[in-house]
Amino acid sequence: MTLVLKAAQVFDGTQMHAHAHVVLDSRGRVAALLSDAADIPDDADVQDLGNVVLAPGMVDVQVNGGAGEMVGALTDVAQLGRICAAHTALGASAILPTLITNTPEVTRQVIDAGRAAAREGVKGFAGLHLEGPHLDPARKGAHDAQLIRPMQDRDLSELLSAAQDLPALMVTLAPEAVTLDQISQLARAGVIVSLGHTGCSASDAQRAYDAGARCVTHLYNAMSGMQARAPGLIGAALTTGLQAGIIGDGVHVAAEPLLVALAMKTPDGVFLVSDAMAVAGTDLQAFNLDGRRVIRTNGRLTLEDGTLAGADVSLPQSVAHLVGLGVAIERAFAMATRIPADIINASDRGRISVGARADFTVLKPDLSVHSIWQGGEVFWRH
Repeated sequence: MTLVLKAAQVFDGTQMHAHAHVVLDSRGRVAALLSDAADIPDDADVQDLGNVVLAPGMVDVQVNGGAGEMVGALTDVAQLGRICAAHTALGASAILPTLITNTPEVTRQVIDAGRAAAREGVKGFAGLHLEGPHLDPARKGAHDAQLIRPMQDRDLSELLSAAQDLPALMVTLAPEAVTLDQISQLARAGVIVSLGHTGCSASDAQRAYDAGARCVTHLYNAMSGMQARAPGLIGAALTTGLQAGIIGDGVHVAAEPLLVALAMKTPDGVFLVSDAMAVAGTDLQAFNLDGRRVIRTNGRLTLEDGTLAGADVSLPQSVAHLVGLGVAIERAFAMATRIPADIINASDRGRISVGARADFTVLKPDLSVHSIWQGGEVFWRH
């Protein structure tokens, strides 16, 4: 029997459809998006979800941890599966587990775990994000400065090899820590090069963009501020084709600069990331980050010295935050679904179209989570 989901609003990745129906096939894929009930198959099992927004499963390209665990020295394929499952329950049905600056040995271990996750088809695993270690120590944020270092030939070779084995590989680096040729080689191999944790000039960022860099990691955070005669990476991000990830928790970025970024960039130029940490999907009030204590207080995660250490927010919460600031609901949803899916070349994610995965985030009118679907089945329901 054909399953059909009916909702007051269906977001297809670009626009809203009122009182629409999503037809699923037996493979857990979308068979059709219908506006006319007369087109529903006669044998269909129609489930009316009511006054909700049925959106594609969200896509998060910066996830440091979840379910009480961090991507790092203990990472294996089983841990990646647990982190993916935790974020699916929070609304992100596809994620890039993210390793922040670590040793070469741990980096190789995480890459190997990612290879295994890809081979085994771990649900929700869409690739890896390596945030560091090739950064500017002066813009380290919560990264361990002792582990930050320039990119060497061996690092480049390992990244080029990993790019061939993973569904997607994003690498955050500072222009100061790499050469333009290294950026070009990574980009040609399919690596999504993202600029971040840097004090680089706007011209340096422009040269990195010309060499193949395509994104900016958590815009405004861990980078020099934009000044009248020194616009830096922020200025480049706002005036070039670089696509900027942004943390929409109301803590990392105030409303005004967030809205400036949205006004300056094209509709697809800004996307949401959670920058989630181990506490995601748990009631934990603290955890250890490479031997340092991170404290969870009122929606903030900080080291004991007050340094922000990741975020305590989900993508549905981020969408609600943007809508509350007056951002059009279609743009806010696109920033958490289709745009990041396109960045990682996942054409069957982040949209509701024929052949796309039947992964859905269903939100109530107040944009809180109603239910989560994965592969055409209910994964979690409020």
